[in-house]
Amino acid sequence: MIELWEATVHAPDGAVLVHPVTATLTERRVAVVGANGSGKSTLLRLLNGLLLPTSGSVRVHGRDTATDGPAVRRDVGFVFTDPEAQILMPTPREDVALSLRGRVRRKADDDAALAVLERFGLAAHADRSAHGLSAGQKQLLALASVLATGPRVLVCDEPTTLLDLRWRTHVDRLLADLDAQVVTATHDLDAARRADRVLVVDDGHVVHDGDPDAGVDLYVARMTAGKLR
Repeated sequence: MIELWEATVHAPDGAVLVHPVTATLTERRVAVVGANGSGKSTLLRLLNGLLLPTSGSVRVHGRDTATDGPAVRRDVGFVFTDPEAQILMPTPREDVALSLRGRVRRKADDDAALAVLERFGLAAHADRSAHGLSAGQKQLLALASVLATGPRVLVCDEPTTLLDLRWRTHVDRLLADLDAQVVTATHDLDAARRADRVLVVDDGHVVHDGDPDAGVDLYVARMTAGKLR
């Protein structure tokens, strides 16, 4: 369960980036849609404490992101649009092992990392350069490193935007099969329609929260009419 109560975000100059949002997200799949610069990414970063609300609160499974941030981040994994932003180690094996450090015995890190890579079809690339992987493989590695820790919630900020159709389909299927709750910002409106709930964000306001088809239709209508910024 993710609970936002009057969660608001201001920029340093006082501009409102996210206007007060109150919502309780319990659905297994939640999609967030909106134009570039609408506030989607800012809203998503509130969900695991990467960004704290200027006012109001955000709680995940009862824990407040402002006062219990480390525990929240253990429960909530975050995947960025560009996997290069979160691949930290030279090889896939080392990158996944870094995520596992402290969760398994040190000597078991390598074996556990290889098992995770096997699950994501990356075992053959375990000791190659992580930054030499294809865009799709890098996104899989980013997902693997996050999911290796077993988060109860996965937040994804446009995870398929940089991928071609083949890799986009692959990642979409992988996310659909996860047991964790998944909250995804996306420009893929077909994927948004398959969600259990859709939030439409416009200029920092949540202008729709509920039925996926109604939300996507509203977004398309407003985009067509030039009403989304």
